[in-house]
Amino acid sequence: MKVNANPMPRRALQAVACAALLALAGCASMAPVYERPALPVQPSLGGEVGDNGSGFGNGSGAAGGAQVQGAQAQEQAAALAALQWQQVFTDPRLQQVIDAALAHSRDLRVSLLNVEKAQAQYRIQSASLFPSVAASASQTNARSAVVAGGEAQGQTSRSGGLSVGFTSWELDLFGRVRSLKDEALENYLSLAQTGRSTRISLIAQVASNWLNVGAYGQRLELARETLASQRKTLELTQAKHQFGVASAVDVSQVQTSVESARADVASYTTALEQARHALDLAVGSHVADALLPRTTSTGDVALARLPDALSSEVLLQRPDVMAAEHALKAANADIGAARAAFFPKVSLSASAGYGSDTLGNLFDAGTRTWSFVPSISLPIFNAGSLKASLDVAQIQKNIYVAQYEKIIQSAFGEVADALSARRHMAEQLDAQQALVQAAQTNYDLSDARWRNGVNSYLQALDAQRSLYSARQSLISLQLSDLVNRVTLYKVLGAV
Repeated sequence: MKVNANPMPRRALQAVACAALLALAGCASMAPVYERPALPVQPSLGGEVGDNGSGFGNGSGAAGGAQVQGAQAQEQAAALAALQWQQVFTDPRLQQVIDAALAHSRDLRVSLLNVEKAQAQYRIQSASLFPSVAASASQTNARSAVVAGGEAQGQTSRSGGLSVGFTSWELDLFGRVRSLKDEALENYLSLAQTGRSTRISLIAQVASNWLNVGAYGQRLELARETLASQRKTLELTQAKHQFGVASAVDVSQVQTSVESARADVASYTTALEQARHALDLAVGSHVADALLPRTTSTGDVALARLPDALSSEVLLQRPDVMAAEHALKAANADIGAARAAFFPKVSLSASAGYGSDTLGNLFDAGTRTWSFVPSISLPIFNAGSLKASLDVAQIQKNIYVAQYEKIIQSAFGEVADALSARRHMAEQLDAQQALVQAAQTNYDLSDARWRNGVNSYLQALDAQRSLYSARQSLISLQLSDLVNRVTLYKVLGAV
């Protein structure tokens, strides 16, 4: 059996072309015009915006007025956005450790794969704007009974066809598909910022663990020095006791300090091993001894200084804030899709090809076929489901607005706390170093007076304990100074 058809009429071709142009041009989305919510925090972090001196901003001061402050805020935000982690963590050993962590971290790998997945989902949604064209070929063989002259006879029929076309392509006249595409894009961008946040957190965690290894190593070294000194003092005291110069009480007191130092050595040895295990876990591989810090003093570990005062607008560069804003934009686009659902939905199906009863004459004249099937669906009654869907989309947007503002407030608190610690850190370090010097002088004098028999060993022992405690506190404070810079890098959301 041969299937014949006339060529597709000119009007049908024009209708398809016009529909395609309308759909590809895309009508304006029915989503509300997006407006970023105002910052629900103070305009500056850690002091006046004009108080700079850190290399961020133009240092014009607050006297220049609001316009200058606004320009400086934008300059600070741009500088922080362009800040690379290599500019903050400048120690070559730490840079190698961070590079290893970025290459081996499983958490970061999972986060990046989630970003790639969201990107693929966005491409799927974007493809809905265009018709999906497919080619099809078929051949049918059939046998049927035909009654002729009172007798039934078998008849075999064959037909073949070849066509190219698209099915149920929605003309996005009211922006529904485009709104869904925008929503998918914003969800992808939100996940991308979440991946960036994971990367920043990993770098900060590795840097903090690396610094902890150095601090525990320095504490262990100090404990060992103290133990060696106490053992020499014990030998001297025992010799004095044999000659009747020192009492048994003196020997017992020195023995007590020796055992205390031994306990500290064991404790810090365990803490150092655990700190190394934590560093290896964060990096995802074993860190060689040559890449570990020797001390935690600011002169031996190279970390860049970050600003002491910033505009609150720099918070907008944080990945968690940007992720929340993209989620808010996605909810805004979802409102557009919900609004478009109230309007007619127009779809097209069209195809063109050839049909014949044999493959040999499939492309002969008169075998061309075509079909053009437009359809329109207009919602009439849905028991309020469309209105409820729009209400859900609007309420969801309000939820995201509240979450966005909450994230900014939390970010403001984190950065403000870090900047407050930064402003007073230099004074604390100076005071602690002076305390160590005073404790060292007190111990030297007390030890000399004990060795000359002027004072009892109890005074020298108290002076040594004070010196030991002051030196340990100095190590902790130096670690806090460096970790504060790591924290600033993390909370400011640098790259």
